[in-house]
Amino acid sequence: MAKVESFTLDHTAVKAPYVRLITEEKGPKGDLISNYDLRLVQPNADAIGTAGLHTIGHLLASLLRDRLSGVIDCSPFGCRTGFHLITWGEHSTTEVAQALKSSLQAIADDIQWADVPGTTIESCGNYKDHSLFSAKEWAKKILTEGISDDPFERHVI
Repeated sequence: MAKVESFTLDHTAVKAPYVRLITEEKGPKGDLISNYDLRLVQPNADAIGTAGLHTIGHLLASLLRDRLSGVIDCSPFGCRTGFHLITWGEHSTTEVAQALKSSLQAIADDIQWADVPGTTIESCGNYKDHSLFSAKEWAKKILTEGISDDPFERHVI
């Protein structure tokens, strides 16, 4: 079975919230793809409820594209502690952390229900499982704790 880097990470050693570069890979034509760990809550200490995580995910899919070039995908971890962010090219963890912070600030302060993309039966596979209230509360909590651009040392941006 292939070795997955995320499963080799010592989840007891990291200090969330943080942004971590998981890997950079070059495709057959030399294109660079970067995979980031956007860890919003401490592993094995907390988990974001599915409705709030679902709404945060839909919002980050748009908000991060507005703030970072080359976003391919932003997908939640099954453990509900954060997201994978996949981009074309390179971004520093500081740049990604700043984009994440700005996105969470928008969720906490500016976003209204009408702003949440993909909440209809036609546009979402589980459209009834959303909570903007929960998304806003989690965004506020994460922002209060501060987002680090290092997973092991708190270097809040």
